[in-house]
Amino acid sequence: MADHAVPRAVRTQHRLNVFIQPEHSKRLDELAAKKGVSKSSIVAAALASWLSPDAADQREAAIAKRLDRLSRHAERMDREGRLVAACEPPADGRGGYFFPPRVYEIERLDQLEREVFGPILHVIRYRVEELPQVYEAINASGYGLTLGVHSRIDGFAREVFQATRVGNTYINRNMVGAVVGVQPFGGEGLSGTGPKAGGPLYLYRLLSTRPQEAVAQYLRQADVQTLPVPSELDKLRTAFAEWAGQQEPAIAALFEQYRSLSQSYSSHLLTGPTGERNSYTLLPREHVLNLADERGDLLAQLAATLAVGSRAIWLESQRALYSELPKEVQKHIQLVADWNSIDVELDAILHHGDSDQLRAVSEQAAQRKGAIIGVHGLNKGETDIALERLLVEHALSVNTAAAGGNASLMTIG
Repeated sequence: MADHAVPRAVRTQHRLNVFIQPEHSKRLDELAAKKGVSKSSIVAAALASWLSPDAADQREAAIAKRLDRLSRHAERMDREGRLVAACEPPADGRGGYFFPPRVYEIERLDQLEREVFGPILHVIRYRVEELPQVYEAINASGYGLTLGVHSRIDGFAREVFQATRVGNTYINRNMVGAVVGVQPFGGEGLSGTGPKAGGPLYLYRLLSTRPQEAVAQYLRQADVQTLPVPSELDKLRTAFAEWAGQQEPAIAALFEQYRSLSQSYSSHLLTGPTGERNSYTLLPREHVLNLADERGDLLAQLAATLAVGSRAIWLESQRALYSELPKEVQKHIQLVADWNSIDVELDAILHHGDSDQLRAVSEQAAQRKGAIIGVHGLNKGETDIALERLLVEHALSVNTAAAGGNASLMTIG
């Protein structure tokens, strides 16, 4: 039998040696690992996109859309607000994509329907006795990325920080340039989608599995201050522990474990430059939906929810189990007929069930208006609930040298 030569495949690609900056190489390595593809395929795709005859048109259209959005917003502010100042575009018309910065004075915060990403500053005047209404307006907007406070009164700055639902607060300093590990960055509500970038919880979210005590052990390494817990929360925790100890011993043990691991109501002092104080606070999400068909799974979710200090939301179909619980605990649970109703406030979802059920719940959660709601899915009988999913992160950066000097600096040398 004669041998037949198999022709080599015709090469349709050309080899190209490319030299790139070290930081770009590092980012390329990380992206390739995350996507599970080769670095060369990423470079090839990026190059193809750049060289595409449609690429320039696509970039032009994207920029034009942003400029149009800013222009339409400015036109509305011209009608509803008072123009304080505005820069003029270059007289020769060669402004490129330049949008002239401008300042408007407006009456109310709700005149801003969404975040405005552009050089437009909005100013609102208020009287000191109107501060509670100012806080309410900020929180009612649903947005909470960054907040800046300039004041020599420490108590006032602290009050603003505690009263507003904002991811990053800066006191007596600029509001840009967050540093990894020093000012973990990420908003809340409509301005937040998950753990803060550069924060202690970020890498744990990327892991498919980790020891249950890993987050607690890591956070305890920092300079930690325990924050006051509402008195009613202590009472209902005691009531639930006593009830579970008598009726559900396994849940009682699980509740004690969750409480020991919970990092809710804690403030952590982060390392940073001299003349600056950076802290990181963990607080409970307000409303956590508990979804489970099995009694044990639902009680495990309730134990986790109460351990961090959140309020639980149950379906009306769980009323029989609800009626068994102590009155103090019942007050911390909201029964709803339909959790998809716009009247039901949700900040997180715990779900026990199979993958098909989880997919359906995730799709329904994604269709809700408002902030993105995280869904933590677990298999039936699983008790390794990631408690950090039920927490909100607040970062506070204070320029301690702004109000006439920092006393701690005087001890140096």
